[in-house]
Amino acid sequence: MVKGTRTLAGIIPVMFARYEIWLVILAVLFIALERIVPWRRDQRALRPQIGQDIFWFAFNGYILGALFGGAFMGIESVLSRGLSFVCDCVPEHLRLIGHLSLPLQILVALIVADFLEWLVHNAFHRIDLLWRFHRVHHSIRQMDWIGNYRFHWLEILVYRIVKYLPLAVLGARWEAVLVVAVFATAIGNLNHANLNVSFGPLRYVLNSPRMHIWHHDAERPGPGVNFGIVLSVWDWIFRTADMPKGPGGPAILGFRRMDEVPMSLFRRFFLPFVDSR
Repeated sequence: MVKGTRTLAGIIPVMFARYEIWLVILAVLFIALERIVPWRRDQRALRPQIGQDIFWFAFNGYILGALFGGAFMGIESVLSRGLSFVCDCVPEHLRLIGHLSLPLQILVALIVADFLEWLVHNAFHRIDLLWRFHRVHHSIRQMDWIGNYRFHWLEILVYRIVKYLPLAVLGARWEAVLVVAVFATAIGNLNHANLNVSFGPLRYVLNSPRMHIWHHDAERPGPGVNFGIVLSVWDWIFRTADMPKGPGGPAILGFRRMDEVPMSLFRRFFLPFVDSR
C-alpha cells in the first residue's frame, strides 16, 4: 500500500501510513479514555474473557492479513478477470473517482464501503449459516473497545471480499482507502467502548456507544437493530434504528440461548463450521 517515502501531502511520517501502526495508537487511546471517563464505572478493565479478545485483536488485526494476503490477491485477480469478461474492462481501468480530489475520494469510499458493510451485517443476522459465525461477536457480555475485534476470522474475510470490487472500480487512491480503514476502526472501537457518547444531533449520521450497545441486547426479538458500522444513517433510513432514551443500556448483553454455545476460544474458532445451533 505504501509507496515511496512520502505520505499524505508529505506531512505524515511513513510509519503512520501503515494500518497496523494505527491499531496500536487507537488501542492506547481507548484504553486511556476508558480509564479516565468510563461510562460504567463498576466495569473492570481485566474483565472475564479479556484474554480471548486480546487474541482476536492480534489475530484479526495482524495475523489474518499475513495468513491470507496471498488469498486476497488471488480473489482480486479472479474478480478483475470476471469483470473484464462481462464488460471488456478491468476495475483499475474504470477509476470512476480517480479524478476527484483526495478528500472527495475519502468521502465517497467511506459511504460506499459503509453501506456495503451495513448490508453484510444485516445478512449475518438474517441468514442462519452466517449467524453461526457472527454469534462469536455477540458473545460479548461486557462492552469495551477491544470487543470491536471479537469476530470470527471468516466473517472478516467476507467483509473484505465484499468491499474489494466496488473500491477497485472506484479507483480510490491508497491514501483514501487507508484513511477510511483507520476512521472505520476508530469508530468501531468507540462504538464498543465503555464511553458515554451519543453525538447529540449527529446521532442520525454517526454510530455511537449509546446506540450500538442496543445492537447487543440479548433480550431483543427478531434479527436486531442498529446494524450501522460507522454511519447510523442507513438504520434511520431503513427503519432498523433504535436508541432508547435514558442513562443506561440493555439489562443483558449477548444473544438468546448463548449459554448453550461453548465459550472456549478453541471451540469458538472452529465451532461455527460444524455446529448449527
